[in-house]
This record gives sequence, structure tokens and C-alpha cells, in this order.
Amino acid sequence: QVQLVESGGGLVQAGGSLRLSCAASGRTFSNYAVGWFRQAPGEEREFVAAINWSGSSTYYTDSVKGRFTISRDNAKNTVDLQMNSLKPEDTAIYYCAARWSQTARPKILEAEYGNWGQGTQVIVSS
Repeated sequence: QVQLVESGGGLVQAGGSLRLSCAASGRTFSNYAVGWFRQAPGEEREFVAAINWSGSSTYYTDSVKGRFTISRDNAKNTVDLQMNSLKPEDTAIYYCAARWSQTARPKILEAEYGNWGQGTQVIVSS
């Protein structure tokens, strides 16, 4: 098991930026694929971005392509989500998730992940 803690959420105006961070402890984080998901009020949780264990491969949902960037620093046991050009529809609780995996393909399905953080709130005002 790996424990995950998200940080970096907050209130930002439309067009602004935030950088979320997911810090891991408990296991060798470099063996884990990581994903970011979000859940808006009254909505299902949805996939946002994912990165494989080495950082060599990433994947994004269409609505954030070109605006969000996922990256990792295995030496620091962190995975970040840089969010630029934020829109009110990006408002949600953002969760990071991890699973042991050394395949090249990032994991994009919620069911593929067994370790979840508690989430961090992002509010984008118009």
C-alpha cells in the first residue's frame, strides 16, 4: 500500500493557474502508475490525467489537453498536476490515485487504481 496526500488546491480566477501535488509514502513510489481524477458537485468522478511509473508516458482527457501537465519526481515521491488557463468547469475536488505497475501504458480507468488520496478542492471563479 502507498499513502497519498494531495495539496495545492484553492480558489483562482478563470484564466489563472494552480499546481497540485500528490505526495506518496509507504512504498517505492517509482513502481507506481499515478492518475489524477476529479469530481464536480453532483457529478461522477472523472479521469483527468495519468502518468506511468517512469514518467515516460502521459495521457489526458480531451478537455484538459494543452492546459494541464502531469509530471513526476520519483526522487521526491511526488506527482504534480500543473493546471493553466483554468475554467469554471474545472471546479472540482481533485484526487490522485496510484497502483503498482511497471507497464508503459498510463492507467486511465478508476477501477485500475487501489490507492487514493483524500482530495484537494479547486474552485475557479468566472
